[in-house]
Amino acid sequence: MAPSGPRSIKRGCQRALYWIPVLFIALIVAWSYYAYVLQLCIESIEDTGEKVVYLLAYHVIFFMFVWAYWQTIFTKPMNPLKEFELSHSDKELLEREDRGESQQEILRRIAKDLPIYTRTNSGAIRFCDRCQLLKPDRCHHCSVCDKCILKMDHHCPWVNNCVGFSNYKFFMLFLAYSLLYCLFITATDLKYFIKFWTKGLPDTQAKFHILFLFFSASMFSVSLASLFIYHCWLVCKNRSTLEAVRAPVFRHGPDKNGFSLGFTKNFLQVFGDEAKYWPVPIFSSLGDGCSFPTCLVNLDPEQPSSPAGSSSANKSAAEGRQFPSKPLRESQSRLLTSTPSWSESEGARDKDKKGKIITQ
Repeated sequence: MAPSGPRSIKRGCQRALYWIPVLFIALIVAWSYYAYVLQLCIESIEDTGEKVVYLLAYHVIFFMFVWAYWQTIFTKPMNPLKEFELSHSDKELLEREDRGESQQEILRRIAKDLPIYTRTNSGAIRFCDRCQLLKPDRCHHCSVCDKCILKMDHHCPWVNNCVGFSNYKFFMLFLAYSLLYCLFITATDLKYFIKFWTKGLPDTQAKFHILFLFFSASMFSVSLASLFIYHCWLVCKNRSTLEAVRAPVFRHGPDKNGFSLGFTKNFLQVFGDEAKYWPVPIFSSLGDGCSFPTCLVNLDPEQPSSPAGSSSANKSAAEGRQFPSKPLRESQSRLLTSTPSWSESEGARDKDKKGKIITQ
């Protein structure tokens, strides 16, 4: 067996390298603070009222941005509960069996008492060989973290962390406040950026900071805006980045809208049902990350409608499924207490398409 020393050194070097993008962002933010506060507001702006307003608004946005970024980086991703791990006897039984249908029978027996409704593309139980557990719905194994992450969205190098159930709200707020931060700098720096070209600024080092501050804030605004809009769309559809690339597979087949509950409930699932916590980087998402309310009725206008016969067959199959009966957690039941029409904007038009709602 090879000595563990070299491997430990290699892992340590990899962990250090993973922090380089975060360090880069931290340096950019530190420079922007120096350039905006000292070089622009204190050195270049002469009007006292304008200076005070800019500094107050800037520090509020800066504080919220740094807070959200910190939470996204240092909030540990949640892993599956112990109930999803194989017992010692199940592991031994699984190892003795050949890979194939016999092994799947063992996994199906274990999964029947768990709220697991998604499958692999081949219809098999989703099992992680590395973590030796049955994957909960929307859970994926991260090759960088080497762990299974609940409701994994993606591994983000800019925060050196997996974005998933425990910190997705923080990630959304980080995108929102970083975009607001860049837009605020761009808007308030514009007048002095124009003065730079019209030679209305004194010939000091401040003018070069003002110039590069405008350019950098403008460029970051464009990239952040596109990323923020994309993730807003994902929240509205109740999809992760991974699910947008590959639709989750249920027993009846792939369904990209399987977890969509309508715009309002999709939003509440991420941000919580107390509006006072929505803009604050404090965890308020609903659920436990291991099970999610599902709706097998496809109401998304983007997805082509299936033939009438196929729809009837799918509906009958869905109604015939028997899932384990488990009590809903309080936060999940709040998502299901209102009208069973999950698409609030299309409720009247799609009454004839209502299907059975599957919960844990």
